[in-house]
Formats: sequence, C-alpha cells, structure tokens
Amino acid sequence: MNDVTVTRSEGCAMNALGGVAITGYSLCNGLGRTTEEVIASLAASRSGLGPPPFPLPFETVCGTVPGELAAPPAEFSGYDSRQMRIALQTLAGIRAPLAEALRRWGADRFGIVLATSTGGIAVSEDAYAYYKKNGRLPVAYDYQRQHTFFAFAELLRTLIGANGPAYVVSTACSSSGKVLATARRLIAADQVDAVLVGGVDSLAHTTLCGFAGLSVLSSEPCKPFSLARRGMSIGEGGAMLLVEREGDARVLLRGAGESSDAHHMSSPHPDGLGAQMAMQAALDEAGLAADAVDYINAHGTGTELNDAAEARAIAAVVGDEVPVVSTKGFTGHMLGAAGATEAIFAIVALEQGWIPANLGAEPVDPALPIRVNRERADRRCRVAMSNSFGFGGSNVAVVLEAA
Repeated sequence: MNDVTVTRSEGCAMNALGGVAITGYSLCNGLGRTTEEVIASLAASRSGLGPPPFPLPFETVCGTVPGELAAPPAEFSGYDSRQMRIALQTLAGIRAPLAEALRRWGADRFGIVLATSTGGIAVSEDAYAYYKKNGRLPVAYDYQRQHTFFAFAELLRTLIGANGPAYVVSTACSSSGKVLATARRLIAADQVDAVLVGGVDSLAHTTLCGFAGLSVLSSEPCKPFSLARRGMSIGEGGAMLLVEREGDARVLLRGAGESSDAHHMSSPHPDGLGAQMAMQAALDEAGLAADAVDYINAHGTGTELNDAAEARAIAAVVGDEVPVVSTKGFTGHMLGAAGATEAIFAIVALEQGWIPANLGAEPVDPALPIRVNRERADRRCRVAMSNSFGFGGSNVAVVLEAA
C-alpha cells in the first residue's frame, strides 16, 4: 500500500449479529432547531449557512443553530454551555423512544456513547476573555462541568436515568460516525441492549481560527465536489440516534467499518486508502456486495484534497454510478456532530424515498470519478452508506438498510 500502513477494526461477532435496529433519531443544526425543521430545509434544498455569530478577523460563513436555546434545569446550572444547550435541545426530540427503550430493557442495560470534537471550549474562551479584562475567572466558570468532553454525557445520563456504560468518543471529524460502530460492539458483546449515540459540537473562535490557519476555510458557502470549491464551512449542531438490539426499527444498522491510515496529521491519503478500507469493511460486516449500495452520503468537506481522495475511494469500492451527495453545503462541517447528522440524512433518504441535493456542486469537478447528485432526486433506496473521515486518517463508514 505504497508508504502507508493501515489498520482496521475486525468485526469479531458482528457478522453473526446482523442488523441492529435504529428506533429513533433527533437533529438540531443550522437548518433548524428540531428534526422536522431540519428535514424540511433539507427537502427544500435550503441552506443553513450564514454570517458567523461573532466577529472574526477573516471572511467566512457558518451553520449556526437559530433562535434561543434553553438553559439546563436550575439544579444543573453548573453545566451550562452552548454545547450543553444544543445537546438538551437535541435530546428533547428523542425523548419518547428513549422512554420506551428504558421501559423495555431497564436502566442497567441502557448505554450512552456520545461524541464531540471541541467539547465546551467556547465557555473557556469566554472565561479567558473575562480573565484578561478582570484579572480573575468568572465565578460561574466550571471547567469540569462546562468544558470537558464527558460533561454533556454525564448530564444526559443523569437526566435519562441510564446506568449502563457511558463514555465520549473524540476522533475529530469521524467521532459521531464511530459511536454507531461502538453501539454495535456493545450489543454484540452483550453489555447492553440499547444505546443512545450521537454527537454535539458548538461554534468557537478556536475552531474557526484553527481551520483558517490551515488555509482550508472558505469565505463563501462550501461547494463539495465542485470545480469551484474553495474550502470548508464550519457548523454547529447535535444529532442523536437510539440503537437497540431489536425493536420497531426505523432502519437497520447493518455494518460499520473503521480504519486508520495515519498518512498525515490533517491531509488524507491521496488515493483514500484508509477510506477504501473503512467502506469495504462496512460492506463486509453487513454481508453486502458493493452493487447493493443505492446512495452514499459522503464526508465531502469542499476542500480540494478531501473531495479528490474520497471520490477515488468511492469509485474504487462501489464504482462510479452510485449517487453521491455531501450535505455539508446545508449545515457546514459540524465536526464531532457531522457523522451522526449525515447518517440520519441517509436514514431520511431510506425512509422517505428521496436523495438530497449536493448544494453548490455546479460545475462538478470533471476529474472526480463519481456521480454527484446535483439536485434533490426522488429515488427509492434500500441501502445507504455514510462516510466520516477525520484528521490523522481516522475513518469510518456505516451501512444502513431500510427496515
């Protein structure tokens, strides 16, 4: 494999497990505060990108959750942060299936595996600005409960009343794709019968300035797979899914493949070798051939290198006829919330019989060997794949099948 050493996770008992049920999901992002609002905007090909919510020393656009977000209950005010508020807003949309799953399986058999890339870093940014001005930190600032990665999982676990395994995955942009693979492993190992998975990230100066420093941030809405692509747009949001051993499935999670190619700290391998392995591993775990895939929700960040590498990987695994869409032109790249959000967008395609547009794709880069879906298309799909690739060559692909 040229100069790259690639490792991949093995499925162990996964093939015997078969598909596990996804019985509920919830969304909150720049397209809307509720699942219904988000899907309506997606269906109407209406972007959620706009001006950043705070001053920046450069031009860019962001996907910002609209409107006011409610604070945590008074007894948990010490956890307050924008990330936490997005998490609570997202949780509200999945409360009914959560209550049913807890009744069915019991608190001890219910796990929580969430993801984030930046945690509550925005709170620490504000606290530092306050310190610079006043010579002390704000009285209400609590690093442990407002900034750390586990804080929002800790509060959600308390609010839900779950007693099973609970932890947070942070592997950059692949984080909330990987939690779906984790849920399958926990169920296969008979540690749990149900898992709440997902990811939440909020906008922060550190994130936006960091990507601008890498020269990959676009001054206009991102244009994944377009010849005119100039970089990525950043967004915030939350996405949660309920995965159960069995139940009234919205769709089936048939397989998940992970790999690590460690090609570069921030750039993908030019041929997408790690991405290829993750996609093939997902198909192998699902027991499906490449020609079974009807639709791919691509990672598609809108950067020159990512889109080219992913297109080569897709073509190598499934060919050049499967419709491919990046939905980051709607939401921006939500980092630790991206994988779960885009998996839900793939679920919507399976449930409702339409594939979203790839906003900004015209003109499609003719050098990319894939079929980019330029406009929303009514199309019945049986199997969809969702890709998420992170810094350092952390890759995951999930395969979903209509129930």
